[in-house]
Amino acid sequence: MAKIMIVDDAKFMRTTLTNILIKAGHEIVGEAENGKIAVSLYRTTQPDLVTMDITMPEMSGLKATQMIKSEFPDARIIMCSAMGQQKMVVEAIETGAKDFIVKPFDENRVLDTINRVLK
Repeated sequence: MAKIMIVDDAKFMRTTLTNILIKAGHEIVGEAENGKIAVSLYRTTQPDLVTMDITMPEMSGLKATQMIKSEFPDARIIMCSAMGQQKMVVEAIETGAKDFIVKPFDENRVLDTINRVLK
């Protein structure tokens, strides 16, 4: 079981991921709707893993990933992207994201990716 933080500006997406992860036995230690909140929440919750949306208001997932990784080099972050955001996904991996999952979420693919990154 891992402690996971979910970051997405869409409540529906956070709820979808929460349901998938709780069903698989993980614990949700925090939710954030933008990158700025994600960075401060990461400091207080120190999760095992973060699912990070790329496109969000106030601060993007890319910027939040950079900030978290600069403070916590061992942070494990998985980017969540919509179809057609491949360029941003590549950028995210370059800034330190470990992997990515594509929306709409496929339960098996989400869990496979998370288990692979947690190993």
